[in-house]
Amino acid sequence: QRSLFSAFSRFGLLYSVRAHGNAAVAGPGYYGVIKFYSAGDASRAQRACNGQGLFQKSPLKVCVCTKQREFQQQAPALSSNKCQELANHYLGFNGWSSRIITLQNVSGFDGEKEEAGKASQKPPLQFLCALEVTLPQHGIRSRGVALGQADAGDGQDPLEILMATRRAQKLAVGKALAGAFQKILLVVLENGKVAVEYNSSQEEPTDSLTEEELKGLIQVNELSLEEFDLEEEVLSDLSFDD
Repeated sequence: QRSLFSAFSRFGLLYSVRAHGNAAVAGPGYYGVIKFYSAGDASRAQRACNGQGLFQKSPLKVCVCTKQREFQQQAPALSSNKCQELANHYLGFNGWSSRIITLQNVSGFDGEKEEAGKASQKPPLQFLCALEVTLPQHGIRSRGVALGQADAGDGQDPLEILMATRRAQKLAVGKALAGAFQKILLVVLENGKVAVEYNSSQEEPTDSLTEEELKGLIQVNELSLEEFDLEEEVLSDLSFDD
């Protein structure tokens, strides 16, 4: 698998490399599945490597896969890790940056109710993240907004709650980053130059909001009335900021 990666990565950025053993009816040996981000890179690799002994004596047969998985209306978006890998390769490590506009705890706002007679189970921790990706050399800014959640069990173990909080936050940030990159189009030319365009067809209603409006999407603190034993007249003195 490392040999395959080394041989084919010189033609372009690889999405994944997998090596598998042949089926019993095909005899001893292995075959590999190499996925490129660019179809052009894959075609160049096939033409250059087919019939060559890349890392072994016997020549390899290399062909472009024609069987494609059928997707529904829209192809799945790249994960945040893959988006960063792609951006670093074509734009450079200093060619883009990201910043979190807001990361809010929105747990408990879905109105879920526990059914009587069932064991008490805390609802999952939920965090809402608004994030902005900037490409300074191209004058492009793109936003992503996403929700991440993680199960905290019965909510009694502080360590479990802390770990669930970190998972939910990390998931929300990653999904928001992927959402922001989904609106950015990288046009890779044959000479290696890269043009960047903003895909306005992927815009969401939150893209038109100001940062202050984004930060104010959720500003509510949960209070347990039983814990504080507050009377109605005391509650009337509380503001949203409190």
